[in-house]
Amino acid sequence: MTVPQRTAHVHRITGETDITIALVIDGIGTANIETGIGFFDHMLTALAKHSLFDLTILAKGDLHIDYHHTTEDVGITLGQAFARAMADKKGIYRFGSALVPLDEALSEVVVDLSGRPYLAWNAAFPSEKIGLMDTELFEEFFRGFTMSALINLHVTNKAGRNSHHIAETIFKATARALRKACEVDSRSINSIPSTKGVL
Repeated sequence: MTVPQRTAHVHRITGETDITIALVIDGIGTANIETGIGFFDHMLTALAKHSLFDLTILAKGDLHIDYHHTTEDVGITLGQAFARAMADKKGIYRFGSALVPLDEALSEVVVDLSGRPYLAWNAAFPSEKIGLMDTELFEEFFRGFTMSALINLHVTNKAGRNSHHIAETIFKATARALRKACEVDSRSINSIPSTKGVL
C-alpha cells in the first residue's frame, strides 16, 4: 500500500510577519521551531512530537509591539501548509479525537477534516500570561489554523488550575486528534470519506 507523499512548504509575508513553514504529515515528529516566543515554540514542538508531523517553522514578527500578529500568522500559515499537504484527503479517517491529561489538567480535542472551517473553543486560563505570552493568544492561533486548514476543531478544557498544564494538554490533544484524522484507512484507501465525494 503506497500513499502519495504528503508535504507542503509555505512562505507567507505580510507587513507584520515573515513566516516559512515546512510540513511533512507522515513524519516522525521532528521539530525545528523558531518564532521568537519561547513558550509558543515549546507548544509547537509538542504539537509536532505527538502528531508525528515533521515541522519546521521560522517566523519573524513585530514582537516589539506584542505577540499577537506572530501567533495568529503562524496559525494561518500552518493551516495553509496543512491544507496543501492533505490535498484531496483521499483514504483518510477524516475524524479524530483525543483526551489528554497533564497532572491536574485535562483537555479534549475533536477534529473533522471537513473542508468547512469552524473553531469551537471552550478553554479558560487562570493566568493572563505564561512567561511573556498572553494566554488569550492560544485561541487566536487555533482560530487562524482552523480557518486556513479548512477543518472543524472542538477544543474543551475539562480541568486544570495551572495555565502551563492547560495549554500543554490542548496542544497535545490537538496533535493526537490530527494524527488519527490524517491516518490512512486501509479499507478505503482510494475513497474520499464523504457522501459528497469531496472534502
